[in-house]
Amino acid sequence: MPPLRNPAVADAAPNGPALTVYDEHHAVTYVRMLDAEAAGADWREVSKIVLRIDPEREPDRARRAYDSHLGRAEWVARVGYSARAASLVLTCLRLGSFSPNLE
Repeated sequence: MPPLRNPAVADAAPNGPALTVYDEHHAVTYVRMLDAEAAGADWREVSKIVLRIDPEREPDRARRAYDSHLGRAEWVARVGYSARAASLVLTCLRLGSFSPNLE
């Protein structure tokens, strides 16, 4: 599934040990959140712009959504896609359609 440009977000991101369709749909959201975090953006601004949850009107919901999506974005960047890439390489090796030799 390709990522969606600006999908609606749930109040909380997934927190299981495997990538989900939600993660795939929200890959752009996760990248935007990681970029904002690296730039030192205020969580309220990120919540309003990226997650489209107004922290003035719904402060608790906005903070929970921000925290869970940032945590998931960090997990996906660190673990999730690494596991998927490794799985893909192993599958290709088993099928004989991939050679790790770069010569």
